[in-house]
Amino acid sequence: MGGAAVALVLCLALGGAVSAAAAGAGAGARPIEVAVGALFTYDSTIGRAARLAIELAVDDVNADRTLLAGTTLKLISLDTNCSGFLGTIEALKLMDKNVVAVIGPQSSGIGHVISHVVNELHVPLLSFAATDPTLSASEYPYFLRSTLSDYFQMHAVASIVDYYQWKVVTAIFVDDEYGRGGVSALGDALALQRARISYKAAIPPNSNTDAINDVLFRANMMESRVFVVHVNPDTGMRIFSIANKLRMMGSGYVWIVSDWLAAVLDSSVSGDVKAMSYIQGLIVLRQHSPDSEPKKKFISEWNNMARNRSIASGLNSYGFYAYDSVWIVARAINQLLNSGQQINFSADPRLHDSNSSTLRLSTLKLFDGGEQLLQQLLLTNFTGLTGRVQFDSDRNLVRPAYDILNIGGSGSRLIGYWSNYSGLSVVAPEILYEKPPNTSMGVQQLYNVVWPGDTTTKPRGWVFPDDGQPLRVGVPNKASFKELVSRDTGPDNVTGYCIDIFIAAIKLLDYPVPCQFIMIGDGSKNPNYDDIINMVATNSLDAAVGDFAIVRNRTKIAEFTQPYIESGLVIVAPVKQATSSAWAFLKPFTLQMWCVTAALFISVGIVVWILEHRTNEEFRGSPRQQVITIFWFSFSTMFFKHSQKTKSTLGRFVLIIWLFVVLIITSSYTASLTSILTVQQLAAGITGIDSLVASALPIGYQAGKFTRNYLIEELNIPESRLVPLNTIDEYADALNRGPKNGGVAAIVDEMPYVEIFLSYHCNFRIVGQEFTKEGWGFAFQRDSPLAADMSTAVLQLSESGQLQRIHDKWFTRSSCSSDDDSGVGVIRLGLASFWGLFLVCALICVFSLVVFFARVCWQFSQYSGSEADEPSKEGAAAAAVAAAEIQRRKPNRLDSLKELRKFVDKKEEEVRTSMKRKASDKDNQATMA
Repeated sequence: MGGAAVALVLCLALGGAVSAAAAGAGAGARPIEVAVGALFTYDSTIGRAARLAIELAVDDVNADRTLLAGTTLKLISLDTNCSGFLGTIEALKLMDKNVVAVIGPQSSGIGHVISHVVNELHVPLLSFAATDPTLSASEYPYFLRSTLSDYFQMHAVASIVDYYQWKVVTAIFVDDEYGRGGVSALGDALALQRARISYKAAIPPNSNTDAINDVLFRANMMESRVFVVHVNPDTGMRIFSIANKLRMMGSGYVWIVSDWLAAVLDSSVSGDVKAMSYIQGLIVLRQHSPDSEPKKKFISEWNNMARNRSIASGLNSYGFYAYDSVWIVARAINQLLNSGQQINFSADPRLHDSNSSTLRLSTLKLFDGGEQLLQQLLLTNFTGLTGRVQFDSDRNLVRPAYDILNIGGSGSRLIGYWSNYSGLSVVAPEILYEKPPNTSMGVQQLYNVVWPGDTTTKPRGWVFPDDGQPLRVGVPNKASFKELVSRDTGPDNVTGYCIDIFIAAIKLLDYPVPCQFIMIGDGSKNPNYDDIINMVATNSLDAAVGDFAIVRNRTKIAEFTQPYIESGLVIVAPVKQATSSAWAFLKPFTLQMWCVTAALFISVGIVVWILEHRTNEEFRGSPRQQVITIFWFSFSTMFFKHSQKTKSTLGRFVLIIWLFVVLIITSSYTASLTSILTVQQLAAGITGIDSLVASALPIGYQAGKFTRNYLIEELNIPESRLVPLNTIDEYADALNRGPKNGGVAAIVDEMPYVEIFLSYHCNFRIVGQEFTKEGWGFAFQRDSPLAADMSTAVLQLSESGQLQRIHDKWFTRSSCSSDDDSGVGVIRLGLASFWGLFLVCALICVFSLVVFFARVCWQFSQYSGSEADEPSKEGAAAAAVAAAEIQRRKPNRLDSLKELRKFVDKKEEEVRTSMKRKASDKDNQATMA
């Protein structure tokens, strides 16, 4: 049914009678009764529970004196017989009876059709069982869902899938609005958890056993062993009976079933032992309703009525929502009447009878208060049997929650809850509502599950698909580097280092994985590796095996395994043997370094001479001898052969520091000179990635690899400087020709390629260090579980040593050695390398001189004072004359640098002896006095 007009014609063509019952009394008075319709299938799992629940609710409403004072709620119930066509007819019959609202239908398919009718006639439709998320208020403004939408149920299913870390599921669903809408919501919910539906097994409505068997057989051939079943409750149990015959209910399988199965089990008064044996280990969802006294009372009343009517069916959760739906309508009507609104219907001018038609379209009336009643329904807020009854802005019930059950034995047990407030939990949602929300993965939990096959071990959730199709593995057909991957005449038609590792890892899996290797490229030039990864992402290939670097842009579209080899980028440049010269011994140091070193040698010699001159005879003599001593001592320390022995403490302190400096300088000089005379030199002067980027020289790279994008996007190198190369011979030719002859200054490539290249060509070397850290891995489709198992297999290869043995098999060559790479690009040593050491030495020298001269000045002052107080041996007269002479000469001596120089030049031993003698004479003179 596409619209209201089509539905109207179908109904009226069957001769629907016109109801003349008045809906209200005169103007200004409350009506005696208000008609409310109910649409559902009487003889169904949901219908049997809902029918009694609705009747009990109407009785309770009419018995409540605080509600609808003076007005009786009249229920008009019609049977839809599980038919969309008959449901539409019955809906139009209700419209003809001037009902103000309709409770139902239970079918989402019928809900889609009759929503067009109620939209046109402004009659609110309140469904307690139509869970299809596509029944939205934007399309059907008069449709209101008084139960939980499958949007929330599928998010609960996705949370369970994520909790057990499964990535692919198979959806088994009935192919109607209800099933398709639920599976669509499931796909969206799984995508948020980085999971997906790998196969959709659609079962046509009213299918026979053979049709269901075919659908399940095809589903069982797929890789996923996690089945989500979303079908109708009245026919769904046949699925498990057939699945049991197909051996799909055993160990390794996972079945997650939506709330229809809980409704079936709750409605079964006496359990079918045989049917229960088919569904052992299933996880089932059920709409959650908190325990309360009104709920217990309702259950008791429902059971009594069922016994009185000999109904052999039990109550399920949909009965609670049907009961609350009546109260929602009753409260809204009460608010409408309290506001003074009258229950009136008017003719729709668009509907009229033509003279040639027997369809009585004019009998269908518009409910004038439909918009007002709808607004009152949206304002509903009370506590019912299902908990808090209130609608959010999307017209869904607030606080959606589900019980999570595990089928076992003759019944089920509760293993947890799900709510959109706190996710998975073993604590009831109504308790968690009192706490701050927390849906982080660390707090998500469920009790242990007994899975199909009576095991508590979590199933892996997938197997390699048994559909007769091998794994489509893309392999790059390279122009060179055949050691890594190449075409072969063997059974696998490919060989190489990467292929050996992949095959070894496949053999470690505990299930067979047939593979079909597909060569990508013509072999004359390298294929684009990003294109091969895109083929995996677009399902043109199942996997890609080869020298694929794990880089950021590729991990966004494909799933990579654990790296099986490290492969950082390095620089390869040509080298030449250094030519020697007569002045090669000067090359280790720069001119500045030579000058500063020589100055420091002389300066230290002078400092040591100053510190040792007064105490050490070896540092005394004629001026000529002392100058020779300074230079000899200074430069002899270079070889630690100085013959002069230091005696002063300060001199020894300075000498120790200086000998350490000399040791560092001579060692550095020796190492640098050795390198200059023996190692190879870079032909282009490139010493690392920084100097390469800063230059304007052309750079080679391997065509098809990620290196080009890295150099352009990360290092901002102009594309005009980049030269694509394909083969090892092209590498060598471009490097040998150099920038001036149309070649390249250096090549940037991954380490494994460089190792192979250098094993053939010895006149090139690696420059600098690896400046990136990547690895090679096998690529699979996004979220493929095979990627995780292959990663584990690669780790097993590494731990067993087989990974290294495969590496040695393909990468070990003795034709050319490239071990001597340490000296490439030797740099002359400058002052920048030693200024800290020189600074320390200079500060020590200055400190020693300051201490030395402070001590000398103190001695000089003491020496001068004692000389002034010395008495003459010739008597008092002579003493007086001497004192006068000393007094006359004293100012001149103190101010004379000549006297100070003479004092400094004196031996310290003479100064001490003189000062002791004068102090002794002074003491004797005092004693005689």
